[in-house]
Amino acid sequence: MSVPPEQAEVAAWLARLAGAAPVETHISLVFLGADTAWKLKKAVRLGFLDFTALADRHRFALRELELNAPAAPGLYRDVVAVVRRADGALGFGEGAEAGRPALDWVLRMARVPAEDFLDRIVAAGRFDATLADAVADTVAAYHARCPQAATGSDPAAALIQVMRGNAAAARAAGLPAGEVAAWEQAMATALAPLGPWLAARAQAGFLRRAHGDLHLGNLCLWQGRPVPFDALEFDEAMASIDLGYDLAFLLMDLDLQAGRAWANRVMNRYVARTGDAGLARGLPAFLSQRAMVRAHVEAARGHRAAAERYLAAALAYLRPAPALVIAIGGLPGTGKSTLARALAPQLGRAPGALVLRSDEIRKRLHGVAPEARLPASAYAPGVSARVFAQLTATAGEAAAGGQAAIGDATFLDPGHRAAIAAAAKAAGVTFLGLWLEAPLAALEARIAGRTGDASDATVAVLRAAASGDHAAPAGWVRIDATDARAALAAALAAAARAVGG
Repeated sequence: MSVPPEQAEVAAWLARLAGAAPVETHISLVFLGADTAWKLKKAVRLGFLDFTALADRHRFALRELELNAPAAPGLYRDVVAVVRRADGALGFGEGAEAGRPALDWVLRMARVPAEDFLDRIVAAGRFDATLADAVADTVAAYHARCPQAATGSDPAAALIQVMRGNAAAARAAGLPAGEVAAWEQAMATALAPLGPWLAARAQAGFLRRAHGDLHLGNLCLWQGRPVPFDALEFDEAMASIDLGYDLAFLLMDLDLQAGRAWANRVMNRYVARTGDAGLARGLPAFLSQRAMVRAHVEAARGHRAAAERYLAAALAYLRPAPALVIAIGGLPGTGKSTLARALAPQLGRAPGALVLRSDEIRKRLHGVAPEARLPASAYAPGVSARVFAQLTATAGEAAAGGQAAIGDATFLDPGHRAAIAAAAKAAGVTFLGLWLEAPLAALEARIAGRTGDASDATVAVLRAAASGDHAAPAGWVRIDATDARAALAAALAAAARAVGG
């Protein structure tokens, strides 16, 4: 345990109180008792913070409580002084000991079982679809509550400063100088055109006082649901960032620790809840910055293999990949959303394609969760026109920014098909239409068995749609959707031909 000399007595007392040595980071000691955790900030001065003064440790402990308590009520309890009691022993400055001079300050929290932290859940293979969606919903709600940051700053310049700090830290940690230099150059190239876009996002409200350190280890299960904790408290500028950059730490962690499919699912669920598909334009730079943070931290810890893996990822995130727009159409129940979800992680740059599902867009326009049911009035022609206008515009915007996009809708209306193809053309990318087909009886069985899905289609809706003209459109690839695996293989083959052509 590395403890500054002036904190040795307090640390030893807290260790006895907890009954175990603390969990240690470079800036804190966390003492884990039976049902309480005590967090002591180290009296250290580093390049990015200074906790050497007792008053500053108190101030930042209070700031940490203020930032984190609303997201997880009950997890964060209070900040309390450690004092010397009248008998000379140490104790907390409360009750009879209130008002005694503070020797130090600790943040009191509830203890969370180790297996309930998301990095442990992922490592144990317990991360599933239900939890992925809950995590995305949690982050979306958290971001909605984050206060907007002042827009007078230059978010692009801030990212360039982060880049330089990352590169310096990587070199100091002994990462290969040539690869670090190559990363720095590639990052500078990636950031150069993003200035006006980042400034516009700041004006639109996407620059916020966010979490700042939203990786898997800073999310846990609390009272049965995922919550973020340990938001960055010591530097307001460092935490006043684009929400896409805040999300990117989580996506990068998921990509490299859980797999791209999970990162893709969380990204798409987040976009479905927030509507912020525009964040995709910054993902190469955002993901790469976050991976480089991991790379130099792991290198400094002596974890060479892990550091090199993160460095390789930081470089890979900046390599371009062909963008395209795919529309997946067909009658209700043909498995459009199932195919889109399976196809998306395998298309384009990390963490895969944006899936723009008409059902989810419709729910968001009505201010409800994807699984909520809507009345028939929500499917009036005027509403559907808004839904498809947003779907096609977003697909074109994503593709123009370099991200693959999948439109997931019936596309029974020729006008909807023409609109998404035109959006791809305007973005200068390949368009591919996939038309799913399966026997009517199979579709009826699928719809009858649905639960917890964004689609409101019923068997009656299916039969009404099937009574009209639903032949495969000219130029679209017909896919037998009876078997989901075979359908995915056919879709991947079609996408490879489209991009290769």
